Parts: sequence; C-alpha cells; structure tokens
Amino acid sequence: MSAIVPRLELRQGQTLTMTLQLQQSIKLLQMSSLEATEFIEQELEKNPLLTVEGEEPEKGESSAEHKEEEERVAESPATREEAAAGDEGGFDSEQYEPRIKTRNHDWEEGDSFESFTAKEKTLREFLLEQLHLATTDPVKRIIGQHLIDLVDESGYIKGDTSSITNLLDCPDGFIEDTFAILQNFEPPGVCARNLSECLAIQLREKDRLDPAMATLLCNLELVAKNDVKNLSRICGVDEEDVREMCAEIRRLNPRPAVGFQHEMVHAVIPDVFLRRIGDSWHVELNAGALPRVLVNRRYYARISGKTNDKKEKKYLSEQLAAANWLVKALDSRAQTILKVAIEIVKRQDNFFLYGIKYLRPLTLKEVADVVELHESTVSRVTNNKFISTARGNYEFKYFFNASIQSSGGGEGYSNKAVQYMIKEVIDREKPDAILSDDAIVEILAGRGVELARRTVAKYRELMKIPSSSVRRKGKAVRR
Repeated sequence: MSAIVPRLELRQGQTLTMTLQLQQSIKLLQMSSLEATEFIEQELEKNPLLTVEGEEPEKGESSAEHKEEEERVAESPATREEAAAGDEGGFDSEQYEPRIKTRNHDWEEGDSFESFTAKEKTLREFLLEQLHLATTDPVKRIIGQHLIDLVDESGYIKGDTSSITNLLDCPDGFIEDTFAILQNFEPPGVCARNLSECLAIQLREKDRLDPAMATLLCNLELVAKNDVKNLSRICGVDEEDVREMCAEIRRLNPRPAVGFQHEMVHAVIPDVFLRRIGDSWHVELNAGALPRVLVNRRYYARISGKTNDKKEKKYLSEQLAAANWLVKALDSRAQTILKVAIEIVKRQDNFFLYGIKYLRPLTLKEVADVVELHESTVSRVTNNKFISTARGNYEFKYFFNASIQSSGGGEGYSNKAVQYMIKEVIDREKPDAILSDDAIVEILAGRGVELARRTVAKYRELMKIPSSSVRRKGKAVRR
C-alpha cells in the first residue's frame, strides 16, 4: 500500500472572470433612477475629469471651449444612435439626447446611499412588498398599485376608486377582489375605506367579528355617545355584553398606518414616457431622470501637460479611463432601457388602448430575443424601471405574464385573460344549470382555449370561486 505524500502539480485551465467595470455596468443597469443618480454623484466627487452639463467651466477654460467639448461628446456614435421600433405597428422613438439637469433629492446633503437605504420604509413601500408576495397576477398587481397610491397617512383608501375602473377599463369586481387582498396586509386594518371597515378587519383577524359585533360597527355614532341601552336593543345582547364589546373596540387601532413614514411616497421617476400621436405610439426617454455626465478632456490635457511625475500621470490616465467608461455605460443603459420599453409597448399595445382585459402573455425570453440581449439583462432592466402612460405609471415587470397556447395554433392567451373568461362563464351560468370544471373546459375549448380540468380548478381557486357543488347549494338557498 503506497503512502500518501505531498506533491506539486501544474495544471492549465481557462476561467471567465468579470472585470470590475463589467460588474459595475451590470449594477448600473439594475439601479433605479434615484440609485443611479446617487452613484453618479459619488463618481463626480471622486473623479476630477467628470463634469455635469450646465456647470461652470474650470478657470482658464472659455465657455466656447467648454461648449465645443459638450458638442463633441453629444455627437458620439452611442449618443447619436436612434432606437426606433421599426416600420411595423406604427412605433417611433425620438433620438436619445440626454440633456439633463441635476435634480434636488429628498435626502440631505452629505447622506450616503447606504444611509438612505437604511432609512425606515414608507407605508407605500411596505404595502407594495406585500403585494408582490401576495399575488403573481399582473392584473391584480396593477390594480393594487393604483389602490396603494390612494392610501392616506392614516392607512385609509378614501379616494374615488371608480376613477381606477375608468382608467384601466376593468369591471368593479376586479377592484373588490384586489381590495380583499390588500385588506389582509399588515398593519391590520390598512386599506379600509372607512372606520367601520378598518375595525371590522382587525376584529376578523382576532376571530371576534360575530353578527352582534358587526351590528355594533354599523352604529359607531351610538358607541361614541355611549348609548348602551339603544345598542343593547339593536344588537340583541344585554347591556353588559355591549359594554365589553365597546371596550374591545376602543382597544383597536383606528389609525393603523400612524407609525409609518410618509415622506418620499411619490418619488417614483419614470424612465420612459409613452404618448399616442396619431395612429402610432411615441416612446422616449425621460431626459430629466439622470444628470448628463461629460468628460472634460481639455482639463485633462492641460493638467497632464504640466506634470512629469509618473504616479500623477498614471492617476490621470486611470481617471480618464474611468470617466470614459461611465459616459459609455450610462449611454448603454439608456439605450437598453429604451429598446426594452419599445418592445413592451409593441407587445402590450392593446392594454394601453383598451384596458387591462387585453393584457397579453409576455415572457422575458420573447423580449430578449427581439432586442438581442440576454434574458438576465432584460430581467435587470424590468426591475425598478417605470414607464409613464395615459393609464398611469407602471414598472416594466408588470407587463410580463405566462401564456396559454391557442388550440388553433394562433397567438396564445394571457393566463389572466383566461381567468377572466372562466369568471365570465361562471357569472353567466343559470341556477338550474351549474357548470362543472369539465363543462367549463368544453366551453373554453369552443373558444379556442385548451385547458386541463385541474388548471380550471386552480384558476377558479385563485379567484376564490367555490366549486360547482358549493355554488349549486348557495344558489338553491337564494332561490
């Protein structure tokens, strides 16, 4: 048996290593507008060769020279590139010219990005996080986003939700279904439409919302007057029970969102604007989203010509390379966002024209193949990037959802559109002819949608529609 002894071996291999600049480019693409602005400001502080359009030129440099430098950068191939959607579909896009002014931010001067992200979450951020966890349905996410934008500082939704129905062109039932999701969020009682509903949500969570308590909540004006005698008569319980019920109500929180921050709630900056001009869509970048960064080459030439120190020359060369990289990376980021936005608008044009019922199936791979990018790159672009439309502001990722193939071999159906079909079929069923899941499968097959029975059952449960036996019993009782 041979002994185990140490020895040296030489092996040759290849590995793919990401450079620091490539890593930064990926991070920059994934950043939101606010995060990218903070990153640019940090680079401006570190690199003396970077400047922002509109700043005063360095001493000794004339305004004409500074303007000539700006024009030379603006005429670079990357800046001149026009991201057009092509002739099909009537899409067009303005040439990318990022003429951008610096913006004032909600954080104070001297705050770092780390200190900003460490700040306490706002109520809106907290609710949106729960919305993304509670449902993967893009329709409910879009409606939920609009409802969350109506939440006031106390946690109530008191705005007119009919405006959302008109904006998205969706049935009132969709709004109510989304309300049911939001009212299960933390803190308990949030997203209620009035005080009675807020207290009912909290009591339901404690399993204390019995008929007597529900009646009490409908007469809060008597609770405020401490009119125990009338409450006892209305609720059908004795006065001692009324006092205990009133005491329990007073222990609830009538302002569930009072502990949250409410600053910076409306700080969403759209990266892209969508406008309808004639019969075509016009997609353009938001020129005010980021500062426009320039490389001051004249300043570099003047300083490097006055020094013979090798370390100083090396430092200036490194800063020039870093400045050039940042300008190119920002231009590449803008063009990538614009390309993805144009393709999304092409695929979802019916949603923008006719409403949420016409949301089409769309995957990251489909967009990646058209814009000739990797699927992971498109995934990064869809996060924290917003498009401003006539129907509101939406994050790119809201427009991606699964597809169900058509039996005729044509364009597939969005899974949300199929759910809408199932709900429509069930709503139209007659009390004496309740449809089973198999019957619904046959009806949808007649419309060109092929589904398995278990898929119909899954979608029905997602929409909280009971089975055929339960619906039959319920309709029999109402008759």
